[in-house]
Amino acid sequence: MHSDAFDRYHHHDSTLHRLDPRIKVAVTVAFILSNALLPDGAWTAFALAWLFLILANALSDLGLGFTFRRSFIALPFALVAVTVLFSIPGNAITQFHFMLWDFTITDAGLLRFVSIVIRSWLSVQMAILLVAVTRFPDLIHAFEHLRVPAILTTIIAFLYRYLFVLTDEVMRLLRARQSRSAATAGQRSGGGVLWRARVSGHMAGQLFLRSYERSDRIYNAMLARGYAGQLRTLNPHELHSRDWAYAILAFLFILAMQFVGRF
Repeated sequence: MHSDAFDRYHHHDSTLHRLDPRIKVAVTVAFILSNALLPDGAWTAFALAWLFLILANALSDLGLGFTFRRSFIALPFALVAVTVLFSIPGNAITQFHFMLWDFTITDAGLLRFVSIVIRSWLSVQMAILLVAVTRFPDLIHAFEHLRVPAILTTIIAFLYRYLFVLTDEVMRLLRARQSRSAATAGQRSGGGVLWRARVSGHMAGQLFLRSYERSDRIYNAMLARGYAGQLRTLNPHELHSRDWAYAILAFLFILAMQFVGRF
């Protein structure tokens, strides 16, 4: 399995693809923080945020609905905030009985819930667009330039680099288990629930040991080749006037979102 199976980068020669990765990371973080800081019910500011996403999609040449179509997979995770419907004091909208409890949905709770879902939805779209227009190595080097702790960037880089190796190890363990689990006609292979749990525990232990041994060999090989704790790149990033211009425009737009949302 190749690492491209985990990569969501879409190759294009668009304005957003050519933009310096440091600018793209900084704008993405600012956009997500801006959404988080907007007050509940700031519908005009949320509309501006969506307009910002539409413009960014247009600059990426990936289609105006690129992030929109892919963002719905994250909406179920925003539903964990459903409890705010009943826990925020306010005027009652409706009541219903479930099992032994009576629940009351308030207007303030509904406002908070809808705002959380919109914030999450917009932030996920921005993150999807970032990884779609920026190669993963460029993201790592952008983190380094932006002074993200080196230990974090190194862990993320090696996790990405060797994730497909661990996946291959898991597939080999699964094939080994399957080959040792004989099946007869009309019956499932393997044993009962306890047997499967015990085998799964052994597999997890084997995966940990193999990963630890492999990481030790890789680290020693890196030291032998001159690794000194810093990842190198053949494509050093250089900020141009075009990058600064897009960054200024993006941050002005984000500031306008905050101004509209609060006034």
